[in-house]
Amino acid sequence: MEFPMHWLIILVVVLILFGGRKIPELMRGLGEGVRGFKEGMHGASQASTSTPPAQTATPAEKPAEEKKS
Repeated sequence: MEFPMHWLIILVVVLILFGGRKIPELMRGLGEGVRGFKEGMHGASQASTSTPPAQTATPAEKPAEEKKS
């Protein structure tokens, strides 16, 4: 695939198969997929290296009841 003629043939075949209007949609979908994959890989590596501290839920303090005498 080092010759420009091969790339030209591939481009013509893609244009015939998908048409001119579908190609931007396909490329957009491909870009979003790659971006999502990279974010997923980045998030997975962060989750494995550093885990967020566990949050302990403390119940809200109730007002002190008045002592009956």
